[in-house]
Amino acid sequence: MPISLYNSLTHRAEPFAPLDPDRVTMYLCGPTVYNYVHIGNARGPVVFDVLARLLRRHYPNVVYARNITDVDDKINAAAKHEGEPIGTITDRFTVAYREDMAGLGIAPPDLEPHATAHIGEIIAMNERLIGNGHAYAAEGHVLFDVNSYPAYGNLSGRDTEELIAGARVEIAPYKKNPADFVLWKPSTPDLAGWDSPWGRGRPGWHIECSAMCAAQLGETIDIHAGGVDLLFPHHENEIAQSTSAHAGATFARWWLHNGMLTFDGRKMSKSLGNVLLVHELLKLHPPEALRLLLLRGHYRQPLDWSENAIQQAVSTLDGWYRVLRDLADVEMPADLPVPERVEAALCDDLNTPQALAELSQLADQARQTGTAAAKAALLGGGALLGLLQQTPEAWLKRGESQVDTAHIDDLLEQRRAARGARDFARADAIRDELTALGIVIEDGAQGTRWSVLKG
Repeated sequence: MPISLYNSLTHRAEPFAPLDPDRVTMYLCGPTVYNYVHIGNARGPVVFDVLARLLRRHYPNVVYARNITDVDDKINAAAKHEGEPIGTITDRFTVAYREDMAGLGIAPPDLEPHATAHIGEIIAMNERLIGNGHAYAAEGHVLFDVNSYPAYGNLSGRDTEELIAGARVEIAPYKKNPADFVLWKPSTPDLAGWDSPWGRGRPGWHIECSAMCAAQLGETIDIHAGGVDLLFPHHENEIAQSTSAHAGATFARWWLHNGMLTFDGRKMSKSLGNVLLVHELLKLHPPEALRLLLLRGHYRQPLDWSENAIQQAVSTLDGWYRVLRDLADVEMPADLPVPERVEAALCDDLNTPQALAELSQLADQARQTGTAAAKAALLGGGALLGLLQQTPEAWLKRGESQVDTAHIDDLLEQRRAARGARDFARADAIRDELTALGIVIEDGAQGTRWSVLKG
């Protein structure tokens, strides 16, 4: 079935058709590695991980790149604050980022270019832009001349003056136009820097992605993705400099932007004290529940985080895993099918809420029918979304190592005896005590089962 994706550049959903069906290219703006990332930073990687899984079902070769920005003023500030070398900071948080993304069930990208490994390509792109009149050197800087690119602003659909008014534009005497943005800037001896035709310096943020993308994927790519907060100026600037450096060649054919994550209806920000780090959340909640929460809203819309939302995600997964546990003895086919309804939802501009609704129906069908086909469909649909990747026992017994199992078993035995003596008040009191301990129990034909309520 065809895939349709909303293109931020054209402001409409379009049937996806790659430039080369034998090599589909996708680039996602990755992290600036100076600290742990917050949960809002994880929404794009989770969503576009699902897109990569979908594309791989339709095309034989998908090349997915997610970069590492390891030269940036925020990194310099963090290194100074911690009293550590810049490389120590970037290495530490690159590893932490990979671990956090893996914790959320995100497959590693095919390519992970680092900005510092592409300094030669960045310098060469700057030289091309100067040579063709789209950039100029001034006081050790190289700046992109916005007036040289009439299409500037097409991505965001606003004129240049309006864009500048809404952005933080550095006013500097060496600029021809306040909107001109930095491609290269000088470095003092204490900062990371490389020799260049304009003196020792370092790249601007925007040129890094353009150079890495061209070097790893080519001058024209199929999909460029990122958060809507990057639409301007970062992605607008990428288009301007990449198109100008490559003789007018289209930079990215589709632009996909995920909406922001809010916290109880408010924007996440350090000033409000509501920034939730993935690194910490993975210790507090089941990682698969975090992933499910990030997929519950349509990727282009804002998504609100709350404790109630995460508990709803846990409860949903509890139900699905109980179905799989009850069907543990049902043999499975070697290859899991992907249900057409789940795939159709994802082919419709990555409609994960609809895909999850279909998955819930598949769980109901598996519960009611108990067939191998129903179980396989549930697991196959879950796999495309990166869900239901554990054994039911592992999920339902999560956190058991922190639980006094002997005490739980003793309480269950007391409850069994109370029910046998028809002392139902005592049996209910024991159930309440277990619930207070975070234990959920289920009575069935084969006895009473228990699991940890929260991860």
